[in-house]
This record gives sequence, structure tokens and C-alpha cells, in this order.
Amino acid sequence: MSQVDKVNLLGLSPAKLEAFFAGLGEKRFRAQQVSQWIHQHGVDQFEHMSNLSKPLRTKLAEVAEIRPPELLEQMESVDGTRKWLIRVSGGSCIETVFIPEKNRGTLCVSSQVGCSLDCSFCATGKQGFQRDLTAAEIVGQLWLAAKSFGSLGPQAQRVISNVVLMGMGEPLLNFDNVVDSVNLMMDDHAYGLSKRRVTLSTSGVVPMLDQLGKYTDVSLAVSLHAPNDALRNELVPINRKYPIAMLLASVKRYLDGLPDKHRSATIEYTLIDGVNDKPEHAHQLAVLLRDVPSKINLIPFNPFSLSDYRRVSNNSLYRFRDILVEAGYTATIRSTRGDDIDAACGQLAGLVNDRTRRSERYSRDVLADVSEPVRFIQGE
Repeated sequence: MSQVDKVNLLGLSPAKLEAFFAGLGEKRFRAQQVSQWIHQHGVDQFEHMSNLSKPLRTKLAEVAEIRPPELLEQMESVDGTRKWLIRVSGGSCIETVFIPEKNRGTLCVSSQVGCSLDCSFCATGKQGFQRDLTAAEIVGQLWLAAKSFGSLGPQAQRVISNVVLMGMGEPLLNFDNVVDSVNLMMDDHAYGLSKRRVTLSTSGVVPMLDQLGKYTDVSLAVSLHAPNDALRNELVPINRKYPIAMLLASVKRYLDGLPDKHRSATIEYTLIDGVNDKPEHAHQLAVLLRDVPSKINLIPFNPFSLSDYRRVSNNSLYRFRDILVEAGYTATIRSTRGDDIDAACGQLAGLVNDRTRRSERYSRDVLADVSEPVRFIQGE
């Protein structure tokens, strides 16, 4: 069997990994054993899986593989932010960013190469859409990042406590691969992340959001960025198809369908100078969200070369926040991190030189604080 014909076990969901072993005539618990080797120990060679029989290890080497995407470069900021340049199959490149904070570490991963939604403030949309990432390429970003910190292994301390799908692409437009990936991240035999600490961010693909609750109970973030349809139509073009009222109704249905009735959505709001940062916008937002369980993350726009937008002033930023707080909302401000390595929100632009070609990509500027403080303990 050629390399291309082998099944890449790295991205198989728990159910699909069990089905794979059933096809080999093996018991269900083999899937759990192999998942632990891959995702909790960082092992990518079957010969090192000591609790599997030698014939099974030999068989697995013939029909399967554990193949992450290719790590090209790692960069580290003076503030501890870390960025990885990763090449996926076909030669396209993505970036993954880790943001350390006092009591948590958040990894921002991509779900697509490029994006088709073309939000006016978002650099990824300027490059257009190339393709969906496979589940192995999505989970592989977490696998590579965790290995770089030495946090995979029986005695290793967890460094990455939160994962947000807020990098390149619209996750709900890569539905199956994203669902498999987040379920794997939350599986006790893989990364064991809490459902409150794996967050999917969407610009508002309502039909797929209405399907999401049937397959996962991942936390939800909504890239809103405007308090009315006229303005959001300019900033987030998908709003013309799925306007705000339709989107928020879908968000409420998702939250209502979760077993945990105390969950809320994170509302992402990128503040752009003179565009959506006025007091009247804050008041409109406060009224708009009054029936939606939510907390609001305010993200100062970080300029990039293909945009004429400007960063919001500090006065406008804090005035906007204060209006929301006075209205009873939890409203936080996303601090700029990693800008010295172009890893801040809206600055994810990588350059690849491999003698034959140069590839430039950008990532969305919607990375947000989405989870409460945690302890870095496996399985929490």
C-alpha cells in the first residue's frame, strides 16, 4: 500500500477510529489505546505503542499512518506569544498562534486555507478561498503546538488549556472536518479539553449553525462586529443572506439545545475607528443582545497593508466598553499580543521561501478571550 493510500489516524474522530479498528477485526478499546498514544503521548510510530501486540503494530504500519502537517517555522514574541508556520498538503501554508496568559494558554487554529466570506476588515478574505483543511490538518495544529511545549506525555503539564477556531477560514463551511476535530479535542482519550474551552467562531452560516448542536456541544463565538444590518452588510457580507435577527435566533436555538443551560455565546466585535465605534453603536448593541445569553469581546482593529481602516482610539474603545458594562454586560477588551512577530489579531501574515515559490497568507482578526481561568490539568 502506498503512502497516499494509508489512513491518517491523526484526524479520525473517536467514532471513526472505532470503526477503523472494527474493520480490522479489533475490539473497540484498541481505538482508545491508540488515541491515547497519539494525542496524549505524541507518538507517531506504531512500533512505540507498547500495549499493542506486535502483529497489530505490524498491520497498522501497513494500512495506516500518523501524519501531521509540516512544521516550517516557529517564532516567539517577547511577551511569550508563539506562532507556527505550517505547510499542509498541496503546498499551501497556514499559521497557528498560542497566546499565554496568567492562568490559561489559548491556541488559535485555522479551519480553511483562505476564506470565501470576504469581510471588509479581514485580511484572509483578501487572498480568496483555496480549500478546506482536513481534520488531521486541524487537529494537527494542536498536536504540533503541544509537542513544541513538551506537554504530551504521562507526566507532562498541560500548557494549552483552550482552543479557539478563529484562524483562517469559516469553520461552519468546513462542517464535517471541524466537527470531527472539536469532538476529538474534547474526547477523554485524546486531549480531554472541556467543552467550555474549545470554541468555534462563526460569521453566521445559519443553516450549518442550526445543525451544529446535533453533533457537538462546543462553545460558540459569533463574529458580529456591527449592531445593525446596514453596517454589518458592509463589514460582513454574509449578513446580506443571513441578517442579524436570523443569526441571533439561531444562536439562541443552539444555546437552548445544550445540556448545560448556563452557557453563553461570546460576541466578537472588532472596533474600527470612525466606522462602528460610536456611542450610538454601543447602545444599539446593548439593545440587540438583551435576549441573547452572551458576553462581549471588544477587539481593537489591527491595521494591515490591504486595508484603509484605522485602529480605534483608546478613548472610543473604553467609552464603548463602559456603555456595555453600564447596560449590564460582561465586556472585555482583547489586548494586543505578539505584534513583534506579526502574531497579533489581524497581523497573521507569513512568508514562505522554498527556492521555487513564495506564498503570502493572512489570518482573521477575530481572536478573542473566550473562556474563564483554568488549571492546566489533563482531563479537566
